[in-house]
Amino acid sequence: MSWMLVAAVLLATAGLLVLGVLAIRLWLDVRALAQGVDTASRALAEAAGDLAAAVPGR
Repeated sequence: MSWMLVAAVLLATAGLLVLGVLAIRLWLDVRALAQGVDTASRALAEAAGDLAAAVPGR
């Protein structure tokens, strides 16, 4: 019966390690996505400023 307890603990530990690795990968992907959104929003703001400056009478 003792080996079943050890196996259950090892399986739970392995599961937590897998979840930890997946959480780190998700965090890195979210960081990359946030950086891409930030870059795109800055480019859009700059383009909007250029467009506003190009419109006569404003």
